[in-house]
Amino acid sequence: MLRFALIGAGRIGRLHADNVNANPAARLVSVYDINPAAATEVASKHGAKVALTVDAALGDPEVDAVLIASSTDTHVDLITRAAKAGKAVLCEKPIDLSIEQVERCRQEIADCRVPVQIGFNRRWDPSHRAVAEAVHKGEIGALEQVIITSRDPGMPPVNYLKGSGGIFRDMMIHDFDLARYVLGEEPVEVTASGSGLVDPEIVTIGDIDSAMVIMKTASGKLCHINNSRRAIYGYDQRVEAFGSGGMVISNNRTATTVERFHLTATHVREPLLNFFIDRYSEAYRHQINAFIDAVNAGRPPTPGFEDGRRALLLADAALASLNTGRTVKVGS
Repeated sequence: MLRFALIGAGRIGRLHADNVNANPAARLVSVYDINPAAATEVASKHGAKVALTVDAALGDPEVDAVLIASSTDTHVDLITRAAKAGKAVLCEKPIDLSIEQVERCRQEIADCRVPVQIGFNRRWDPSHRAVAEAVHKGEIGALEQVIITSRDPGMPPVNYLKGSGGIFRDMMIHDFDLARYVLGEEPVEVTASGSGLVDPEIVTIGDIDSAMVIMKTASGKLCHINNSRRAIYGYDQRVEAFGSGGMVISNNRTATTVERFHLTATHVREPLLNFFIDRYSEAYRHQINAFIDAVNAGRPPTPGFEDGRRALLLADAALASLNTGRTVKVGS
């Protein structure tokens, strides 16, 4: 039985709490949030106790693992403190917006030898995972191209975007991790382009809402990622892998697979799912279950800390490319 403390009882934290307690091999025992009412609500739902401080949550001998679902600027501190307390860690993405902070965290926890997983849940989406597994098994021959489309239904508030770290670190970072997973090797160069096409105000805060990135690996494999902050038809999430022996695609999902045939239409489905939690509900559940299984079995969980670091390196390279108009080599 893996016993969890949850730090951060907001929207994602509540989802994680539900998924933890749905697994018979785990139990939520403690909840902390800067808003005591939010912590009390989640704790009461799951029969857990409320931790009055982070130290109380991390120092609790009943806690084996810490699930960090608080704001990004708290992640490095909480990962470090949890690891030094000997707790397994599952932390929402990204580790931090600063690669220097990530490097500092890596050094701080190097000797702790505790499992750390970063919340890149899209690896655990059944369809996206099936694409990656088909590639890794050689079902499409030698992989040559990966295309990832990721478009949100609508723009977040500008106040959120001001502190988000920009589209590459906030939104496309999921796709950078997914690209690495499907490609099976590290991209070594990045070329990025972007515009403010959805809301001109975004340019005034130094960000963009529409982006395209081309990445190349040392062996020559190519990956194209395109992001938009607005897709009026719903949450657009697709992955295509193309190789010498064929192609495999993870396509969009709708609420049902019903098709309708009428006098004026022969193929009509419902709109796409319109919320990321709806689209990736299975992925969030599989992510938690994989973490629980790995920790209970003594295996390193995945994606790990290094995967989070590598995704941020790609995001930084994309931003540098956007700002300079040149192809940028990826740091190590």
